Amino acid sequence: SLASTAITCFTRGLDLRKGTEDVLCPANCPLWQFYVFGDGVYASLSSICGAAIHRGVITNAGGAVRVQTLPGQDSYPAVNANGIQSQVLSRWASSFSVSAGAKNTALEAVGRSVSTARPATGKRPKKTLDKKAGNKDCKADIAFLIDGSYNIGQRRFNLQKNFVGKVAVMLGIGIEGPHVGVVQASEHPKIEFYLKNFTTAKEVLFAIKELGFRGGNSNTGKALKHTAQKFFSLENGARKGIPKIIVVLLDGWPSDDLEEAGIVAREFGVNVFIVSVAKPTTEELGMVQDIGFIDKAVCRNNGFFSYQMPTWFGTTKYVKPLVQKLCSHEQMLCSKTCYNSVNIGFLIDGSSSVGESNFRLVLEFVSNVAKAFEISDIGSKVAAVQFTYDQRTEFGFTDHVTKEKVLSAVRNIRYMSGGTATGDAISFTARNVFGPVKDGPNKNFLVVLTDGQSYDDVRGPAAAAQKAGKFRITVFSVGVAWAPLDDLKDMASEPRESHTFFTREFTGLEQMVPDLIRGICKDFLDSKQ
Repeated sequence: SLASTAITCFTRGLDLRKGTEDVLCPANCPLWQFYVFGDGVYASLSSICGAAIHRGVITNAGGAVRVQTLPGQDSYPAVNANGIQSQVLSRWASSFSVSAGAKNTALEAVGRSVSTARPATGKRPKKTLDKKAGNKDCKADIAFLIDGSYNIGQRRFNLQKNFVGKVAVMLGIGIEGPHVGVVQASEHPKIEFYLKNFTTAKEVLFAIKELGFRGGNSNTGKALKHTAQKFFSLENGARKGIPKIIVVLLDGWPSDDLEEAGIVAREFGVNVFIVSVAKPTTEELGMVQDIGFIDKAVCRNNGFFSYQMPTWFGTTKYVKPLVQKLCSHEQMLCSKTCYNSVNIGFLIDGSSSVGESNFRLVLEFVSNVAKAFEISDIGSKVAAVQFTYDQRTEFGFTDHVTKEKVLSAVRNIRYMSGGTATGDAISFTARNVFGPVKDGPNKNFLVVLTDGQSYDDVRGPAAAAQKAGKFRITVFSVGVAWAPLDDLKDMASEPRESHTFFTREFTGLEQMVPDLIRGICKDFLDSKQ
């Protein structure tokens, strides 16, 4: 027959179903993105259009190609031809060859008209050299959480693998581009490979091809929580300052609850996307324990993070819009967490009533709070000021940009001893410590630690600091021993109850660490809503 199937630049031999098929390649495929293995006889993993250009059957203007399925080979050679470098491959299960396809002018006109969309420029060869670096404009560390449950079944599982493979290729994986890994959700989650395991699309495609179907319930919530907690560690290849993304592919609906997993993912600074396929029909709704499962799990319930596909068949047209979403890092609203986006200033009482040994307990408290945060030049920052009647900046927000250095600077603070002028100290800190970072992206917190009555007014300076223009400072007051509750409340931000802490003994500070961290995170999240 003369009917040709229009395919994309990325359609592979293994995507075709018939022994002989006439296809139509589009114009202006990016040569540097082609994966072609062999010469004349191509591994079925190869791009059909790439192979056709390599063989000289068509040019980059596209056109009709006849594809013939052939048996697998023990080896495929690498040959450079017509601007495409094919790659070596040992053993593959099936192959194909390409020849000039039946001329079908009507269809070719359709194919050709695409060529006006992007004129060929002289830029393409540069891209070829840059293949290892990948697409530098797409900064993302991505886990594909694939559905390996009985819900999806073996046949659709393979279609899902094809879809993920196409997304992976189009992302432009490379050392300086996106990195990806895969986790399979079924009864129990299994991390199939990590971000650090592969840095080229070719390797990732292989790894995806090898994945076996596990079966079982679709415990997506369990898998999502596991992935958010375990997958993105630095030793497993996550990169500092690069958005962390989990793309959850879900056939139908989950067997377990997604709400808790969604909360955990947001706490860990992970952006969750849900690609839901074949969503529950009206007659199935009775089996779904929570109809709003998508909204519970996604990063933000704003429509951007959810993606629907009606079925696993013919998903190619969904690849590009998904890739565009995954690469728009300014939309990754969940990358900012309280752990990596705050400035915390500690205002430490050095008056003589504290004493040297209690002062050490105060410094330990400061260290334990600071430890919880991701301190770096692009993350959270910590500063410390000690006060008596005078103030001394121990270190500012930009003096130490690693956690180790901050903790060592805290250990090295020397006890001053003297009177107590807390109000002056708050004004001093707002002006000299928070002033220089007022245009930064981080949210500002001041933790005032004191053990007694201030000789001056605290209410005025604290109110001024909390209102200071766009870099409003949220104040937590932590009082010990003789610190009057009225003073503590006067300094604290609203609601005062949750921003005021008190303990009779300095040894009681340790128990307050988790509550203060939780308080900072709660304020951070409330400010983001």
